[in-house]
Amino acid sequence: MIIDSHVHLWKKQNGVHNSKSVYSLDNGKSMFDGEVRQMMPPYMINGENNAEMLISNMDYACVNGAVIVQEVLDGNQNEYLKSAKVKYPDRLRICSLYEEEKAFELDGFDGIKLCSCKFKEQNLLKHIDVFKAANDSGKFIAIDMADGDAQTSQLQEIVDEFPNLKIAIGHFGMVTREKWLEQIKLARNKNVYIESGGITWLFNDEFYPYPSAIKAINEAADICSFDKLMWGSDYPRTMVEITYKMSYNFITKSKEISKLNKQKFLFDNAKKFYDFPDFEKIIPIKNML
Repeated sequence: MIIDSHVHLWKKQNGVHNSKSVYSLDNGKSMFDGEVRQMMPPYMINGENNAEMLISNMDYACVNGAVIVQEVLDGNQNEYLKSAKVKYPDRLRICSLYEEEKAFELDGFDGIKLCSCKFKEQNLLKHIDVFKAANDSGKFIAIDMADGDAQTSQLQEIVDEFPNLKIAIGHFGMVTREKWLEQIKLARNKNVYIESGGITWLFNDEFYPYPSAIKAINEAADICSFDKLMWGSDYPRTMVEITYKMSYNFITKSKEISKLNKQKFLFDNAKKFYDFPDFEKIIPIKNML
């Protein structure tokens, strides 16, 4: 049983990075930072990264549920994600996108995504309204924080004010950056969790089976316990290098993590945090190999 805590979807990519437009081309390519990049697997031929293809990948890889977070570089996908949730209500949890100096939306969503590492106003306390609104409406916060400890003291102040607010810190605290463990320490708070979306990207130079990522996961668990860690794939961007199965197989095949802790990391913690229903086990289809 597996839940993916960090997935992206878009009907039409139309975002911004470093003040430059990001948009889909063909065959999985996008314009990014003024140059063509392979943003998606090449079989995503028409620029859509849609829910139907995700569910097909999930079924093949026996992933039961997924949390759809957003990114400013993809553009606001609020309306499309609502339609995806209608089609797959039990298997998807969706986040709206928080954009600076714009009204944010919570109705119809399970949580809201903050790309705070890219905020013009980096002080999280200046964005307290979105945290209060999420707390009052029982939604969760998904947040990609600035590197190291740049925003950790501010988030701790927010946690102190809203101790029942669920917060998932993405990209495993930007694990390859200095002082990444300061973000992990926040998960000592009751309702703060860490998800590993992007960890295969951050250790891409080392590549599969990512021994340094395994070491980092165990190091984080020593600080906040395996009860506070969740797996995420960062689909579809990480799928340009590896398969969807590979994005978690390095965990399942590791001899350095116990069977119980693998279950917590891959399923139990996310089911509780995101309030997924009980799932029937997906029976894998025998493949040609």
